[in-house]
Amino acid sequence: MTTAKALYIGNEWIDGQGSVTNRNPSDTSDIIGEYAQASTQQVQDAISAARQGAKAWRESGLESRYSVLMTIGDELIARKDELGRLLAREEGKTLAEGVGEVYRSGQFFHYYAAEVLRQIDERVDSVRPGIGVEVYREPVGVVGVISPWNFPMATAVWKIAPALAFGNAVIFKPANLVPASAWALTEIISRQDLPKGTFNLLMGSGGQVGDALIHSPEIDAVSFTGSLEVGKQVAAATAANLVKCQLEMGSKNALIVAEDADLDLAVEAAFAGAYSGTGQKCTASSRLIVVEALHDRFVEKLIDKLKTIRVGNALEDGVQLGPVVDARQLESNLTWIERAKQDGARLAFGGERLERETEGYFMAPTLFTDTTNDMAINREEVFGPIACVIKVRDYEEAIATLNDTKFGLTAGIITGSLKTASDFKARAETGCVMVNLATAGTDYHVPFGGRKASSFGPREQGRYAREFYTVVKTCYVKA
Repeated sequence: MTTAKALYIGNEWIDGQGSVTNRNPSDTSDIIGEYAQASTQQVQDAISAARQGAKAWRESGLESRYSVLMTIGDELIARKDELGRLLAREEGKTLAEGVGEVYRSGQFFHYYAAEVLRQIDERVDSVRPGIGVEVYREPVGVVGVISPWNFPMATAVWKIAPALAFGNAVIFKPANLVPASAWALTEIISRQDLPKGTFNLLMGSGGQVGDALIHSPEIDAVSFTGSLEVGKQVAAATAANLVKCQLEMGSKNALIVAEDADLDLAVEAAFAGAYSGTGQKCTASSRLIVVEALHDRFVEKLIDKLKTIRVGNALEDGVQLGPVVDARQLESNLTWIERAKQDGARLAFGGERLERETEGYFMAPTLFTDTTNDMAINREEVFGPIACVIKVRDYEEAIATLNDTKFGLTAGIITGSLKTASDFKARAETGCVMVNLATAGTDYHVPFGGRKASSFGPREQGRYAREFYTVVKTCYVKA
């Protein structure tokens, strides 16, 4: 019998109350491992350990923090091929994407290692004579990190790295679908010179472990990435205890193809935005808003592109689209496809489950045309390799259609006009805008987040992360 990979609480590896089996979505006969599940008592144990760890870690020297974060980043980058393969094996994104994600995770740690040494406070003059004012930033305390399954390492790291950099203790609860990447990251962190309790791993279900974590009055902040529905629950639970929260939730991103667009560029941006990562990205461009003058040629070119895409085992050379993450997600995608057809959308390509040499959750990249912005598939997040083309008369209708959504994470436009690009940047009601680029793909040193129902609380990444992971103290001094 396989021994389950343990939880990590108070610098000790501890058995859970049971375990889950982690399977490869490209080959369901391939068992990656058994991973322990935490009990509600172990959630409390981790919180108690983290409270003690937070006190010691906040008093550690800056060079100590810098060294820890740099060492973690170094190891992630050095092991990018090995860990990237593990990530692709458990989540289903292609091997190249898995390796890239691990490499980027290492870069996050390097970036925030440098931020450790850039923590410079402010001194200003008071409006009253003879008084000085100093503004300090201090760690917020114990941070609960709840990360999603679609970026098993990168999303977790862009929360964990700044939390540690600014002197906080962390309780990390990964998505239960992807425990292997979380455990591998924790194993690296466990070997660093961190005070007892500074970093803790709690694997388990959201309904038990996540719920106990977000309802605790003994944590100081929760950073969550996931669905809108669960995000609202996190907000309500943390608000009841006046716990700080940061939420990255759903999206319904759009890419506009303007009348003066380069069609080849538009097709490449649409494919990269809508289908890379099997469409399982919060930044995916699932709505393709195309002016009628280019509509037919754009659709024809995009279908030609989709015909060339190789779908298969994520670990195989040449595969461009891996499986979706599990049977539940596959069933959801297929249900959405049937609903779209019933609502009047025309299935232009794909739409079916695919059989391959191994038993896995494969489906064809799917494209709908003749869709309208009021169809359910264009209103709700689907999270699969499915894109819908919406034909509009002109740029003005395109902008109106883009903004007609409850979400506001990313938006893109393909245009050869500086005037149109400038207008788009000003009028797109999203947190991130892309000009002549795919909507998926962001940098780690600048803020990331959305508007409307896509995000809540301070931005993530870059220097903006300190707004969430620190608290401000203003000191008045009369000599």
